[in-house]
Amino acid sequence: MGCGHLFYSTLVTFSVALITYNIIISANAPLKQDFPNPSSSSISVDPVIEMPLERSRRHGAAANKRLFHTAMTASDSVYNTWQCRVMYYWFKKFQNGPNSEMGGFTRILHSGKPDKYMDEIPTFIAQPLPAGMDQGYIVLNRPWAFVQWLEKADIKEEYILMAEPDHIIVKPIPNLSKDGLGAAFPFFYIEPKKYESVLRKYFPKDMGPITNIDPIGNSPVVVGRDSLKKIAPVWMNVSLAMKKDPETDKAFGWVLEM
Repeated sequence: MGCGHLFYSTLVTFSVALITYNIIISANAPLKQDFPNPSSSSISVDPVIEMPLERSRRHGAAANKRLFHTAMTASDSVYNTWQCRVMYYWFKKFQNGPNSEMGGFTRILHSGKPDKYMDEIPTFIAQPLPAGMDQGYIVLNRPWAFVQWLEKADIKEEYILMAEPDHIIVKPIPNLSKDGLGAAFPFFYIEPKKYESVLRKYFPKDMGPITNIDPIGNSPVVVGRDSLKKIAPVWMNVSLAMKKDPETDKAFGWVLEM
């Protein structure tokens, strides 16, 4: 009995030590500004975004500050509001850190009315979708909220980081979007090829191979402000159309608007 207790105590202690070590290492590791480069010189493009490597290398080393505006959509739920406060706290901690190109910040609140945190977090009030249009999928308010914000807000920065309340910033963030080329995180569960027959309803064959749809969501994404102004209405309309179609809705579920 004593040996078993000692074993589990040792196992727990080792696990805690390992987790603590990983947290310390990840928090202190520098966030690289360059795009990932394959080790083989025979590969001439990055694997997902297909950016020519010479552009990737050149734009990885920032010569001048290119500030981006961080925008996150939010509901007025207690849980979501708590996430927003935590996210904005850490944003401010690293906004002026080394290599940071973090500019302004906006919480896009799609409840249609102000809350008591307006003075704490820079906030834009967006109207929710008409009753029933989201079919119980509140995330559909996200693209609609971005459309309103992009139409009405005075955004100084040329780039926008689309973020979410559950993001926690652990180090200063550089701008990886250059000259209209966006930067995004690839998600393993976004599989356009797997659902090609469904996606062809919205991406006809004359638009190219289904692999032209990158396996990304809308966040985290750094993209040019003017490009996003063109993309957002399409994002909103396609998301609504996908939700209305039972086959598409079943195929994509909770990641539909991604």
